[in-house]
Amino acid sequence: QVQLVESGGGLVQAGGSLRLSCAASGRTFSTNTMAWFRQAPGKEREFVALISRSGGSNRYADSVKGRFTISRDTAKNTMYLQMNSLKPEDTAVYYCAASKTPFLSDSEAGYDYWGQGTQVTVSS
Repeated sequence: QVQLVESGGGLVQAGGSLRLSCAASGRTFSTNTMAWFRQAPGKEREFVALISRSGGSNRYADSVKGRFTISRDTAKNTMYLQMNSLKPEDTAVYYCAASKTPFLSDSEAGYDYWGQGTQVTVSS
């Protein structure tokens, strides 16, 4: 099994920045592609960004492209999401996810392990 723990969420003003972290533990050798998803109140969970095991490939939702940057430190078993120019519509619970496969999926179904989430609130 793999355990994922997110941190770094909080309250920030519009235009500000936050850096989320996702620490993996357990059978981390079984993790491949990792991703961030988010769920706003009253909405379905949506894809934010993904990164391949090597970090050489990534993909972003159109809504965050140019503002968010995903990265990972394999040696530390940690993934990050640097969020800049935050907007009130970025307010959501952010979840990290890990897949056993190398497929670059932007679907929840493509991921086997999930964290508990961290709240990000952006005030206007």
